[in-house]
Amino acid sequence: MLQINCDMGESFGAWKMGSDSEIMPHIDMANIACGFHASDPLTMQKTVKLAVEFGVKIGAHPSYPDLVGFGRRDMQIAPDELTALTLYQIGALDGICRSEGSRVEYVKPHGALYNRMITDDAVLHAVLRAVARFDKALPVVVMAIPDHHRLTIAAASEGVKLLFEVFSDRAYDEQGRLASRSLPGAVLTTDQDIERQVRAIVERSSVITLSGRELPVKADTICVHGDGARAVEGARFIRSLVT
Repeated sequence: MLQINCDMGESFGAWKMGSDSEIMPHIDMANIACGFHASDPLTMQKTVKLAVEFGVKIGAHPSYPDLVGFGRRDMQIAPDELTALTLYQIGALDGICRSEGSRVEYVKPHGALYNRMITDDAVLHAVLRAVARFDKALPVVVMAIPDHHRLTIAAASEGVKLLFEVFSDRAYDEQGRLASRSLPGAVLTTDQDIERQVRAIVERSSVITLSGRELPVKADTICVHGDGARAVEGARFIRSLVT
């Protein structure tokens, strides 16, 4: 059964983002920001407590160090430094989790880092190596793409398992990757478009491209973006289809 995940804890100080408290009861996995693209220690602690309250799995959501750009800007970082940055973020969230009687159960990279892993072997291995050094039992969430064999082989070489992710509110390009947010129609905003994408995922194990094609993918989890205008309704709708 597809697990529902959501990016959460992305507020920062007095600046608020997302509908965490409203969405949390409807998801299975909370990807909690670790301070590099969003969040702060208090926000992390509050989000962890909320996840524990509703029995939701907690995942670290590490990013490039890019608060101003919300982690969506690509960065050139040496592999050993990227491994250390990723370890730092996982450890910070896990420390807060343990203080609340919980722990980090998986890792899902964020934004530009997440996208770069699909095309750059050095970045992919740097992140996988960080997770392996922290805890090889933690799966890493990566984009579900039609040709996922390279990712699977890389993960196996580092002794790490993968979870493949699809998106309810994003269109795909012809290679089965997320369409750039700069393109018209890349972010799905209407109930009809989101329902069409979700039904393709749940009923036919496919995703829909900007051109309207369906591409088959292997998926373990589906993402709802917590800052979307219809995020709560979307989470409820997906729950009705996957249960």
